[in-house]
Amino acid sequence: MGRIPGVTAAETRERLLRAAADVFARRGYDGTRVADIAAAAGVSNGALYAHFGSKAELLVAALRAHGRRLLADLLAADPGRSVTDVLLVAGRSLPRRPDPDGHLIVEALVAAHRDEEVARPMRDYVGERAGWLAALVRAAQHGGELDPALSPDALAHFCLLLAMGSALVPPDLHTVGDEEWAALLTRVVTALAPPDTHRETEESTR
Repeated sequence: MGRIPGVTAAETRERLLRAAADVFARRGYDGTRVADIAAAAGVSNGALYAHFGSKAELLVAALRAHGRRLLADLLAADPGRSVTDVLLVAGRSLPRRPDPDGHLIVEALVAAHRDEEVARPMRDYVGERAGWLAALVRAAQHGGELDPALSPDALAHFCLLLAMGSALVPPDLHTVGDEEWAALLTRVVTALAPPDTHRETEESTR
């Protein structure tokens, strides 16, 4: 049940998630029918429901599978990289034109505002992202990169607002120069450093 001949269940699920990401990004959540996603994936409606219980579940699953994972990818590519450097690199990319999968978060946020069926799994998704970011902040505090007096949860929330806000305000609505944005981010990250680091930086610039 839910299988494409000659294709495993896992491969069928991935085809559905990829099709869902593409169709939701093009048509929006409200403008997409389950039948549209099934047709794009080359399966029947019944096959789709064998893997996902609802359109809302499929939207959040597609976001989990194909949403932006820039921070995780940067850390995986260079595990020895400092957390503050990873945050700066990720932050510098935010104002640039998003990839097609960036539209997924916009659709999910808008749908969650209107539909409680979407809001429930989205709360879990955002909570998991916030928890992961808070753990990253704690690691940076333990390593002396960030001020231990800062709330990891508050800083994680700040990062989420920046990342999700960048999807809602794309470059075609408003843009800022790369150098100006990088300078601002550097100032912000410097302000988040432990107090002793501030004093050392000030003394070195005298």
